[in-house]
Amino acid sequence: MPPVDPMLARAVPTIPPGHHYEPKWDGFRAIVFRDGDEVQIGSRSAKPFTRYFPEVVTAALRELPDRCVVDGELVIADPSTTGLDFEALLARIHPADSRVQQLARETPAVLVAFDVLALGDDDLTGRPLTERRAVLQDAVGGGGPGVYVTRGTTDLDEATEWFEVFEGAGLDGVVAKRPDLTYQPGKRAMSKIKHERTVDCVVAGYRTHKSDDQAVGSLLLGLHDDDGRLASVGVASAFSMARRRELWAELQPLVTDAADHPWTEQAQATGTRTPREAQASRWNSGKDLSFVPLRPERVVEVRYDHMEGARFRHTAQFSRWRPDRDPSTCTYAQLDRPVRYDLAEVLSG
Repeated sequence: MPPVDPMLARAVPTIPPGHHYEPKWDGFRAIVFRDGDEVQIGSRSAKPFTRYFPEVVTAALRELPDRCVVDGELVIADPSTTGLDFEALLARIHPADSRVQQLARETPAVLVAFDVLALGDDDLTGRPLTERRAVLQDAVGGGGPGVYVTRGTTDLDEATEWFEVFEGAGLDGVVAKRPDLTYQPGKRAMSKIKHERTVDCVVAGYRTHKSDDQAVGSLLLGLHDDDGRLASVGVASAFSMARRRELWAELQPLVTDAADHPWTEQAQATGTRTPREAQASRWNSGKDLSFVPLRPERVVEVRYDHMEGARFRHTAQFSRWRPDRDPSTCTYAQLDRPVRYDLAEVLSG
């Protein structure tokens, strides 16, 4: 019975041998419960997602066994790029039911299933992965149009190829699971291997820490586009509190007036990507996402996994300052762009 915490993965640097491998989907984790005509969707934090994805409820009633609990990922395909569209997925978390219904028609999500926790009266969580995988493949058709079963292999070479080519469809790595692994809710019992790259970015602002207004919560990063405009690409954080206070002191000489900064409201209105568009958080209406503008004179090297359009998909990690780099040379041209790969080819496997 819901709620159930999903089993999680810990990051490792390389793909381990002797495991079962699956593509790592970049969407919303979801545990789907079906009992006859009733369907519930639980999120990664075990909170209900059901109202946001009515089309997935319909698909579950059509394509899942009558009584089951299935673990998977909700994803949306971008028809213009044949890859995943995480921005469209974010837009689905909307308070207005009319908007949810509209987006369900315009940008429908699908469920990619990769585990089964229960079928009928049987609790499968104590069984090894190999048995659960066989049950999943037998019980769930998995060929769409609303529910798919993810690819799986025990061939390390094939998993390595997936790691390289599936990124072009918007996937972000590979998940490795021991064949004898039981389902362990809330435990980091699997391994995930994600892409990691570096890029030099302009530091153009910061947000203060939630517990100390003289400590940096995150650095705001920018890259110059083809027109020479400084576009916001994301943030870097994960500093110790002592380092956050040191950074705040280091950056004070660069604080500038908002009117003299590249990320003004006027720039936002004319198409420049700025952090201002995130100042009203869709996840927490009371969260302050305003920022302190800095003269864009310092360059930092950060680690990132992949891009979502024009920005980092996840929070970047600070590597080092680059005093030898001119901020004007920090452009999108630095980025490693994966070769495009058709999402349908991944799903059809």
